[in-house]
Amino acid sequence: MAVPPSGGRPVKRRLITGLLSYLALILVAWCALTPILWSVSASLKTDGELTDGTPFPAHPQWSNYREAFASIPLGHMLLNTLLYAACVTAGQVFFCSLAGYAFARLTFPGREVLFLGYLATLMVPLTVTVIPQFLLMRAFGWMDTPWSMIVPGLFGSAFGTYLMRQFFRTLPTELEEAATLDGCTPWQTYWRVLLPHTKPAVMVLAVLTWITVWNDFLWPLIMIQRNDYATATLGLVRLQGQYSTNWPLLMSAATVILLPLLLIYAVAQRAFVRGIALSGLGGR
Repeated sequence: MAVPPSGGRPVKRRLITGLLSYLALILVAWCALTPILWSVSASLKTDGELTDGTPFPAHPQWSNYREAFASIPLGHMLLNTLLYAACVTAGQVFFCSLAGYAFARLTFPGREVLFLGYLATLMVPLTVTVIPQFLLMRAFGWMDTPWSMIVPGLFGSAFGTYLMRQFFRTLPTELEEAATLDGCTPWQTYWRVLLPHTKPAVMVLAVLTWITVWNDFLWPLIMIQRNDYATATLGLVRLQGQYSTNWPLLMSAATVILLPLLLIYAVAQRAFVRGIALSGLGGR
């Protein structure tokens, strides 16, 4: 009597599981991409098409982008945001990597207690720190200046320190031992030996910091009044009228602001995903 093949059910089960996984990923991707696609479509419509709910513009209004740059100094605001994001990102990468190296590789009294206390600051809502930071900026005379946008986020964060510490702990101790035998100081060991091996974690921290600063709205709204120092997110507010708003124009500006973020993620995608996996933030 012939024996039926036993591998049919596992193959069918794997096929169904894979199909359901792809369907779930497609659904998640659609939910994430729909707002972006709607913004791009709305930026090319007229007011009437936007009100009627037409899915695609009959005649794309590319002039909306030109009018957005003419209505507000959007180009200058983008340069301001680029400057703020670059400075804060550089500061975050340097100070967080330095602190992460100290917590991961150096031995000193109270290291674990200090790290846990620093990590506990993640539970403090950001809105709680707005008033103290505002008072400090006013005391320093930095209201409505670029310093108020750069200095508060320049010297690292608890999340960035945790990320770099986790990655430094994955590096083999032989690297540090070899550097010590060669006569390297702790600073030289950090800068010349270990830091070059943390590029994936540095990329993750840099991308996340850049996105946070680029999209920040509350802090610039409090600190900046003049267009000379305004960010791109404040430009969107300036495009909103008190009684009426030109939504196609607003969506055009929003699309322009979104494009650099998409470009950065497209360029750094592989390093970003690799850094998430190697730093222990991927759920494994």
